[in-house]
Amino acid sequence: MRIQIPKYQVAKIINISEAASIAVHSMAMIANSSEMLNVNQIADRTHSSRNHLAKVMQILVKNNYLSSVRGPNGGFSLKVNPEQISLLEIYELIDGSMQSHYCGIDEDKCPFETCVFGPMLNKFSAEFLEYLKNKKLSELIKIKNQ
Repeated sequence: MRIQIPKYQVAKIINISEAASIAVHSMAMIANSSEMLNVNQIADRTHSSRNHLAKVMQILVKNNYLSSVRGPNGGFSLKVNPEQISLLEIYELIDGSMQSHYCGIDEDKCPFETCVFGPMLNKFSAEFLEYLKNKKLSELIKIKNQ
């Protein structure tokens, strides 16, 4: 028997939280901007919630990735060279350590000797982890309609 999944619910092979996605996109936009960008500008461009974006930006400021200036001409600027920031750093700052082996059931508690999903989950996870580790913020330079 097949379970009917509502159309609004979409399964994802690799799950990136909205907060981590906002962090990476915002950092890339700021790295590519010659002027400071504020929360409203970034929220408009990423179609993100202003409040959620503000919380993510606070984390980035608190951890010394960004500096912020308040006021009408304020906004955010990078505190770190974008060539020195990997996407993995940003991802893990927001979502915590990325596991390279994960299927939803702890390996210790799984009743099967080998993973029911085969080697694919580990392969996807390892490749994605490697991508994030090697991709620098400075490499994300093409933003459409800027």
